[in-house]
Amino acid sequence: MKTKYKLLLISIILTFALLFSCSTVATVTGVGAQVAGAFGVIDQNVADAISQSAGAIGRASEQITPEQEYYIGRAVAANILASYRIWNGNPALAAYLNRICRAIAINSPRPDIFNGYFVSILDTSEINAFATPGGHIYITRGLVAAADSEDALAAIIAHEVAHIQLQHGVNSIRNNRIMQALIVTGVSAGGAAAGYDVNELTDVFNESVGEIVTTLVNSGYSQAQEFGADAMALSLMSSAGYHPQSLITMLRVLEGNQQDRSRGFGRTHPTPTQRIANVQPSLNQYQIPDTRAFRTARFNTAIRQGI
Repeated sequence: MKTKYKLLLISIILTFALLFSCSTVATVTGVGAQVAGAFGVIDQNVADAISQSAGAIGRASEQITPEQEYYIGRAVAANILASYRIWNGNPALAAYLNRICRAIAINSPRPDIFNGYFVSILDTSEINAFATPGGHIYITRGLVAAADSEDALAAIIAHEVAHIQLQHGVNSIRNNRIMQALIVTGVSAGGAAAGYDVNELTDVFNESVGEIVTTLVNSGYSQAQEFGADAMALSLMSSAGYHPQSLITMLRVLEGNQQDRSRGFGRTHPTPTQRIANVQPSLNQYQIPDTRAFRTARFNTAIRQGI
């Protein structure tokens, strides 16, 4: 068969995988490549390469389990803790934040995850917070200090819990894993023709998962994801008895403490002004009693030892 027809067939197989990158279609693509190789339509090494990479696409599109989500989250957490230290200057405050988190989580659509939700304070004056897959929540000392009430702290935590429950981190990883698989698919056919080991090329895809995890901290979530987390935070706060208006209050505090856009919230979040404009219209959906004053004493007690 002429070379141009072989290349056309390879292109069709690869395009099929690119357009329909799910496990079923990836399997069919791999089988199709093997059949083509068996009949001599394409070189067997190329067939093996396409089949191997199609399997990578299938694995990339599989549902990440709660256990995988947790361990991915641990990898992200390790990345965060390579740059920040946990602050243990006020254990009572850390315990207080975790009680707020549990109140939010237990009244949420996803109260149980593989290893639970945990809040830790990072020892930095930078104003920021991180939520990793699997329940790890980190809030900086600077952000805790910026809150003037328990409900404001609840707004911060609810926003981060929303990121976890909406699986923003996992979805980002999954999408990038598929893209990496597609890249490997394209490289593998050429790689096999040049004599490279297909398994080695597939390892490039597997190892890239770890690199993708780190981008969640460096680049942050998308604007749409941040807006989605704010919207869900209103619901989470309301269900736990916290006043949703406190999210707006907290955003206004952040608005008045605008930092260099290359650091903290400024680097990884839309501006507070944008977030307020996005979330304000939804507040009327939540009509709950304003009980914020009842939580003032325990908030003051929790922060008494300083932050």
